[in-house]
Amino acid sequence: MARPVARAGDPAQRRFVRAAAAQGGPREVRRGPHRVRTLRLGDPKRRLRFGLIGLAVVLTLFVGRIVQLQALDASAYAADANSLRMQTVRLPAERGSIVDANGVTLADSVDAFDITADPTQVQQYNPTATAAALAPIVGGDPVKIEEQLRTPKSRYVVVAKQVDPSVWTKIKQTQKEFSAAKRDDLVGIYAGPHSKRIYPAGPVGANLVGFVNATDHGAGGMELAFDKLLAGKDGSATYENSLGRQVPTGGKKGKDAVPGENVQLTIDRNIQWYAEQMIAQKVAEAGAESGTVVVQDVKSGEVLAMATSPGFDPNRLASANRDDMGNRAMQEAYEPGSTSKVMTMAAVIQEGVATPETKVTVPGVLPRADRVFHDDVDHGTWQLTLNGVLAKSSNIGTILAAEHLGPDQAAANAKLYEYLTKFGIGSKSGINFPGETAGLLPQPQKWDGAQQYTIPFGQGLSVNSLQATSVYQTIANGGVRIAPTLVKGTLDEKGKLTPNAPPQRTEVVSPQTARTVADMMESVVADDEGTGNKAQIPGYRVAGKTGTANRVDPKTGTYNGYTSSFIGFAPADNPQIVVSVTIQAPTNGKWGGNLCAPVFKDVMSFALQTRKVPPNGTKSPEIPVEFKS
Repeated sequence: MARPVARAGDPAQRRFVRAAAAQGGPREVRRGPHRVRTLRLGDPKRRLRFGLIGLAVVLTLFVGRIVQLQALDASAYAADANSLRMQTVRLPAERGSIVDANGVTLADSVDAFDITADPTQVQQYNPTATAAALAPIVGGDPVKIEEQLRTPKSRYVVVAKQVDPSVWTKIKQTQKEFSAAKRDDLVGIYAGPHSKRIYPAGPVGANLVGFVNATDHGAGGMELAFDKLLAGKDGSATYENSLGRQVPTGGKKGKDAVPGENVQLTIDRNIQWYAEQMIAQKVAEAGAESGTVVVQDVKSGEVLAMATSPGFDPNRLASANRDDMGNRAMQEAYEPGSTSKVMTMAAVIQEGVATPETKVTVPGVLPRADRVFHDDVDHGTWQLTLNGVLAKSSNIGTILAAEHLGPDQAAANAKLYEYLTKFGIGSKSGINFPGETAGLLPQPQKWDGAQQYTIPFGQGLSVNSLQATSVYQTIANGGVRIAPTLVKGTLDEKGKLTPNAPPQRTEVVSPQTARTVADMMESVVADDEGTGNKAQIPGYRVAGKTGTANRVDPKTGTYNGYTSSFIGFAPADNPQIVVSVTIQAPTNGKWGGNLCAPVFKDVMSFALQTRKVPPNGTKSPEIPVEFKS
């Protein structure tokens, strides 16, 4: 029996359709012998709810993003934006000057500019054209400049350092011309003030004053020793720019640079210049490796000159020999030889074991330990006073005198070591000069069989030229050693001096001993048989001592050649100035009396005149050199 078929519009059909829609989709219904597919209608309320939920999610995301941008990450995005339009440059501090004792400038800074670039701005246009336009003005390589502009490490690159102001003026003029022609070749090119170091005296005092490196920091000498004081503190400036140009109304912020302080040395440029001329001339004549001259004020300990040859010109570092850029007077250690005998004589006299007139029989040879000692010249037996031992610079006589410093050799060694250290041997000066050597003075218990006999006459220990000079300053100053000084103090912008603390004073021997040794040293110069008679200065009494020592070759560590020297002071009756002259590895002669004493005479004469030291007109004491048995 056939099933009744619902007709369209019948209540039964409508119920059927609603039921089908409620079940979630179309259904197939049978209509007669066929199945008919019916469409289920959506629920509009449900669709509206889903739409509102989706809209709420989208709005929430937008609001969250706005909160993130405006509140949470606002500073970060503002910083990013600023980084694209703000330019920060370093403001180098002006380096302080170095002047001599009279205020004459030895090292100064003049106006200059660093030419810089912002590669991000240049790359918006044509880096090749920029490099091509900039290179001929700054004297650079266009290929290297283009590489800097294309592969930068930051937005600030230095294209040319410390150029003259005229170069920056030329760049600015060219920028204006390009801008008028609507060319962008020099967009993003800037300049920052960066003073340039110059040395008005050229090579005068260069080995003492030193030099600066490419970053304008001290790299040698006093420039390095006082770099922190001279350098000051750099500042910075940040300003807004547009298309490579500073925005006048964009504002500017930063901190000012603090200039370095000015340093005043104790050096007298005139004496320094003359000492350099004399030692350079003698080094050339002697075919020597090098030479030094040190001039020191007796009463203050101030160093008035410290010359070395060969030297260099700090204004032309590219052509300087690296080996000639140091300060040999403080950095080179050598065995002093006979100039060291003054300390042995001072110890012997201070200990009361001998006087200048003590008789010393000096044989031609002296066997000690495992060797035989000789003097510089072959001789038979000499009948000398202790004064004569010093005047003739007898090694054998000095050994015999030193043996009386103690009841046995060990005690004598210990006593001599005590005096040597008080004279400053084996210790640095306290100046804190870069690379200064303390020399070498072994502990007395470590003196071998040879050293206990060679150290009294100046072999087996080592000193630098300043230490050797300081020994004679001590004798000249009545036995009181004043620590050498190279710096008076600092100067403010008005030239007012803030002096350094007074140097340390040490009494090494008594005034009587110092006077006695000084009188003996006069015999070295005044006596016709003295080894230093070429140091005589007409009208002045001069006290001094020659030295000729075997030289240790720093390359091989063995003796090779000689160290020649002469050290003395004047006027001997009222000492004011000490001068030491040292020549290393001469090939034309070797004796200190022949090579160095004449240089001493010239430099001392000039220094006395410069310092306006008059002669006193007194006569030298007459102390016998020999005795008759």
